[in-house]
Amino acid sequence: MSEWHYADRNRQRHGPVESAELARLFRNGSVALDTLVWREGLSGWQPLGDFTAELALLEPAPAETPGEAELSVEPLAPLTDDLYSEPAPAHASPYAAPAATLHSDEGFHATGEVVYAGFWKRVAAYFIDAFVIGAASQIVQMVLMVVFMGIGASTGSLTSGGDPFGSAFGIAIIVSVYLIPIALQAFYFAAFHASSKQATLGKMAVGIKVAGEDGRRISLLRGVARHFASWISWLLLGLGYLMAAFTQRKQALHDLICRTQVVDKWAYTAHPEWQRRELGTATVVILVIAGAMTVLGIVFIGVIFGMLANLPTR
Repeated sequence: MSEWHYADRNRQRHGPVESAELARLFRNGSVALDTLVWREGLSGWQPLGDFTAELALLEPAPAETPGEAELSVEPLAPLTDDLYSEPAPAHASPYAAPAATLHSDEGFHATGEVVYAGFWKRVAAYFIDAFVIGAASQIVQMVLMVVFMGIGASTGSLTSGGDPFGSAFGIAIIVSVYLIPIALQAFYFAAFHASSKQATLGKMAVGIKVAGEDGRRISLLRGVARHFASWISWLLLGLGYLMAAFTQRKQALHDLICRTQVVDKWAYTAHPEWQRRELGTATVVILVIAGAMTVLGIVFIGVIFGMLANLPTR
């Protein structure tokens, strides 16, 4: 019979136990279908629910012989952080701890259903990201202006007439004020998308992430390319973004260019069943706030134009 190892809720590894004992632990509630298990022949730890038929977990428990001794399973060493280590070599003792160890529920799993992030979830995420990066860019620009103006005034690099283009230093100020925020935006999106969370602050808030077409985390360089590819979506009057509402895998134009996809945060993990198709409370709240701010902005602009139209002419 196969010998199994399993992990408890505290990520402590136990075993080996035989198939019958593992089934008994399931029936008495010591382990559940989402408990991660491993046996010889598996490339990594997998949910117990994947072996329901093999272990006959849902069949009635066999009658126990009176006085049958309970198996005692001693816990082994704590789990390490490498989920994809290779199993122990064939010459190792069958009672040695397997080399395949647990990481976390967010480790990459190629199997399972994938829920793609819908258009409105992406809109909500972008609203948060635009607010964060917009505020950061304004702060950086103000600091740069203060520093450069202070240096220019103290060194006389700026022209006395106040023309910022009247000197090389003034031109450098203008270029830096615009280029540095652009670099900051590119780094923000690329670094967060290439991180272990695979998501910016906005995407984390609504529960989605960016992945390559194979489901794995993208590189920093690919994240930079994806950010600048999104400019094409904007230059097409936003139609590139709108494509996410109609394409099969809900990919925007820049996703198609860079071969990426935006999916639920639990996609390609050990728990694809935790993915959510509905918008969710966070997304709805963000969309309502964004809509209200958009309406207020339009009203404000209308009031300003109305006041300008009513100004007396000479």
